[in-house]
Amino acid sequence: MVELTRQEQFAGTKEVDPKHRLDEKALLAYMQTHVQGFEGPLRIEEFKGGQSNPTYKLITPRTSYVLRRKPPGILLKSAHAVDREYKVISALNKVDIPVPRTFCLCEDESIIGTMFYVMECVEGRVFWEPLVPGVSKEDRSKIFDSQVNFMANLHKVDYQGIGLGDFGSPGNYFMRQISRWTRQYQASVTEDIMEMNRLMEWLPKNIPVDDSVSLVHGDFRLDNAVVHPTEPRLIAVLDWELSTIGHPLGDFTYHLMQWRSPDSDLGSTPEPELRALGIPTVSEYSARYCELSGRKSIENLDFYFAYNFFRLAAILQGILGRVRDGTAASEHALERANRVRPLSEQGWKYAQLAGAVA
Repeated sequence: MVELTRQEQFAGTKEVDPKHRLDEKALLAYMQTHVQGFEGPLRIEEFKGGQSNPTYKLITPRTSYVLRRKPPGILLKSAHAVDREYKVISALNKVDIPVPRTFCLCEDESIIGTMFYVMECVEGRVFWEPLVPGVSKEDRSKIFDSQVNFMANLHKVDYQGIGLGDFGSPGNYFMRQISRWTRQYQASVTEDIMEMNRLMEWLPKNIPVDDSVSLVHGDFRLDNAVVHPTEPRLIAVLDWELSTIGHPLGDFTYHLMQWRSPDSDLGSTPEPELRALGIPTVSEYSARYCELSGRKSIENLDFYFAYNFFRLAAILQGILGRVRDGTAASEHALERANRVRPLSEQGWKYAQLAGAVA
């Protein structure tokens, strides 16, 4: 059996999964009333890559839209917050951050069964493989620089000035996040993982003093962005479900974690090979972020990596819980969720490097 690449698994659309079918007539009527300039008829496809919230391409003769919805079924409290996602994307339309244009948020669950919102379908390239195959070395380098520029610019946004002053509680970010993801993990746990238990105990006692505050994306990777069809630059960043008012270094080091994850192509590629591809090393990429964001350096990296491996393990455990309950959005959800144990083990390794003792 030939193993599919991530690009083959997740890129593009497919027929709507039977579990995610919606009332097309009701949606058409809603769009005609609430989306300015909308004209049917309407054809619906489902994006392959949605891991959390089912995501659809709404195709009309004139243009296409994207619909993001909460999945059907019983959900963890505060999960799948498409209303928060709609709010932050709409606010960021006011500043120079690459996001799609939003059209409407529907909180009336009687239309298609769950809350949803509609936004612009930004046409371009989505790279599901972090080494960005199929482009020149020069373009690959520029795509990475576009990513770090996005992160630095996002963390400098005046979030209060664009109406996001109530989007989260400023300060004490890591304690709140550790508490949240501990609860989410425990609510969907399917097996006992010693390293995860140790991380849940160690992390809240060892948070760095730095309490910087900014708007954060929460899940930024290249596959959560659209690259221009021909130019090496991001034109839309997607999947803002985990966005909040948080800590810029927590956000940036989550993004940086790809270079430290053993199951990532970035993490398993030696530095000389990365440079040959036009991809910066962890130290080079971090220095570029500091240059763009006005920081002198990033201290306590081992803590941040331990925290982010813990956080990602908890997120994926939630997916595993949804697989168990039959509400997971992606057919590849089980494969991703099986990473919970190795991610927990990796997180504990970094905690030990930061001084944790078993």
